[in-house]
Amino acid sequence: MATFGVIVFPGSNCDHDAYHALKHVMHADVKFLWHKDTDLSGLDMVIVPGGFSYGDYLRSGAIARFSPIMQELVRFAQKGGPVMGICNGFQILLEAGLIPGAMQHNERLKFICKDVHIRVESTDSMFSAQLQKGQVLKIPVSHGEGNYFIDQDGLKRLQDHDQVLFRYTDEMGATSAEANINGSVDHIAGITNQQKNVLGMMPHPERAMEGLLGSEDGKLLFESILTSLAPA
Repeated sequence: MATFGVIVFPGSNCDHDAYHALKHVMHADVKFLWHKDTDLSGLDMVIVPGGFSYGDYLRSGAIARFSPIMQELVRFAQKGGPVMGICNGFQILLEAGLIPGAMQHNERLKFICKDVHIRVESTDSMFSAQLQKGQVLKIPVSHGEGNYFIDQDGLKRLQDHDQVLFRYTDEMGATSAEANINGSVDHIAGITNQQKNVLGMMPHPERAMEGLLGSEDGKLLFESILTSLAPA
């Protein structure tokens, strides 16, 4: 059984959601990691959860990037360790340089909290290997700075290396200005690094684990992850 670590920063508010999703829904082994911890030994994967780390002062993720645990997380990822950053976690991974690009305020300068639809763009990663290309998932978002930006050269590199994992669409899987809820370049909702072991995504799969909450589509991502981490 794979062992997961969920980082807790001052201001995290989705750490318990991620823990619940892994422990009580997926029945995985999981433990919390305080932001001052520096030991990731024994972990198969690390989750950087959503929230407002350090109050999002300066800009989202900018202070958390310098937490003691982040230096070790960068080493963990550079050695091939799987890392998943959700919402504020995505922002932190961008600040740490583990994935390319940056976050801006949402295009309409309003906080967005609602269910959205995202389309699976690639299955060439541990995070999406059990999904189908073109599959549409219903996953909630909750952010004020989710407008992903990268310059045209960077975008071409993402496309050339098949790093775009999810795009915002309507429920039928079609892209449109209306479906692109925050104005992200190329409708991007989630990307990986070139090595495909680090994922950053703005939607919250850990909040779409049980039918009572409106969707179980988040389970599909975690099932893919657990299958990929299972011993051969």
